[in-house]
Amino acid sequence: MDTWNCGIGILLMSVISATLGLQVSIPQPTYDVARGDEVIITCSFQPKNPVNRLIVVSWTGEPDGSFDDEGISFGTFYSDDNHVDINAMYEGKAFIETDVNKKESKLMLKQVTLRESRRIKCLLQIPGDTEGQTSDSTSLVVLVAPSDPVCKIKGTAEYGQNISLTCVSEEGSPAPTYQWQSYDVKNIPRPLPPKTTEKDGVLSLFNVSRDTSGYFICTSANKIRSAKCNLTLSVMPSTLKIGATAGIIGGCVAGVAVLVLIIYCCCRNKRQAEEFAMEPPVIEYHDVPKQEKQEDGSGVVRKTSIEGCIDLRGRYETEKDSERHNDRRDIYSRGRNEGRQERYDDRKPYNNDQQNHYNDRRSQYDDLRDQYGDDRKNPYDGRKDCFSDQQDRYGDQRDRQDDRQDRFDDHRERYDDRQDHSDDHRDRYKDRKDCSDDHRDRYGNQKEHYSGPRDSYDNIHDSYDNGRDNYRQNRYDDDRRSFDDRRQDYDDRQDRYDNHRYRYRDRQDDYNDHRDRYERQGQYTDGHDY
Repeated sequence: MDTWNCGIGILLMSVISATLGLQVSIPQPTYDVARGDEVIITCSFQPKNPVNRLIVVSWTGEPDGSFDDEGISFGTFYSDDNHVDINAMYEGKAFIETDVNKKESKLMLKQVTLRESRRIKCLLQIPGDTEGQTSDSTSLVVLVAPSDPVCKIKGTAEYGQNISLTCVSEEGSPAPTYQWQSYDVKNIPRPLPPKTTEKDGVLSLFNVSRDTSGYFICTSANKIRSAKCNLTLSVMPSTLKIGATAGIIGGCVAGVAVLVLIIYCCCRNKRQAEEFAMEPPVIEYHDVPKQEKQEDGSGVVRKTSIEGCIDLRGRYETEKDSERHNDRRDIYSRGRNEGRQERYDDRKPYNNDQQNHYNDRRSQYDDLRDQYGDDRKNPYDGRKDCFSDQQDRYGDQRDRQDDRQDRFDDHRERYDDRQDHSDDHRDRYKDRKDCSDDHRDRYGNQKEHYSGPRDSYDNIHDSYDNGRDNYRQNRYDDDRRSFDDRRQDYDDRQDRYDNHRYRYRDRQDDYNDHRDRYERQGQYTDGHDY
């Protein structure tokens, strides 16, 4: 019975082919295959003429609609010599078997991938038989399980905001479908919030609140398998974020304020210390008590006073200090002006000059002490007893004088260290000018005493600026001369290199001449051997 039906079908197809022309068909409309497996697609054809000189069967894959996909050519069969031409990309992967007598062609694909997931076309070409249905196609679906989806939150999870939950699987064929499920904070299932939309794995939530917080599960599934991803949503009030930001800003501002306060206190203490160090010395005045009567050896009664002796000595010390300060100022100014330029090159000569000045000052102190003894000897003959009583005090004064001399050396070192602050000190001296007018009556004759060091200080500052400019100019001149010397050395080396190169070329020419002469001699010898 089946043989009878098959014969009737073939007879009907032959009648239709003879009437309508070539007929090509693929019986199965869809082929489902897992990725990595093999598939066989069968194509049947019925030509118009039972016998044909040439039949060409082509298997191709139609474009899948992507931007850079132009289709696939698997191979072509030629019946004249039963030759099969397979595309180089599918060598060993695609096979075409065609039986002309059975009017059937088969395409076998091994280890299919997502690239072959498209419509597969079978095309027949027979010379003289172009009418009818010359091709047919089927759909090849490569099944791929969806990959683990990735869930993300787009937007800010705060009260009253609109956010979106996304779920995407990188792989999956056919394309997976997505479904969202919601659970509250106690992990109890609940329906999705109202006004929620879900499309292509994107779950849109509107006007979220604390009740929206919970767990969300996305399921990605196709014909083969399914995969899930979990997402925890915590909706927070916006005020917490604002408060945290305000706290951070407040802490930063407080830290900066504390730092500025510490720096200000340090600078103020340093400035006060400098002001105390630069203030003029305090001079105390005492009233002279009443004189007492004293009888000397000649019986003459005269008025003496211990305090009077002290006053005379004080006047001597004042005159002595004034002269010593003037000498010190001249020596200091001269030493600073003469040794300023030398200090940039070498500090040793400057130290030697300072040691010499120090020895000169000691000699001057001794001369002044002797001069005081010679000049004041006669006026104080009558007060021999008074000066004898005060001899120990003069010894103490000499010790204090040595202490003052040491302090002077310390002040001289501080003057060097404070040279960088000379501009600030000079401004403070100008500000104190008004204050010095109020004390003019009290200090009297010491006005010139303070004016001299200030002028000397300005001269020292100007001398320092001149010395610095001279030092920079000399260093620039030395660098330029050194550069000129290096350039001259470079020119000399270049000339020597050129001379060596010329000598090398001369030697090369001599060598070439000898070689040519030797070759000519060899040719001449060869010519006479005959």
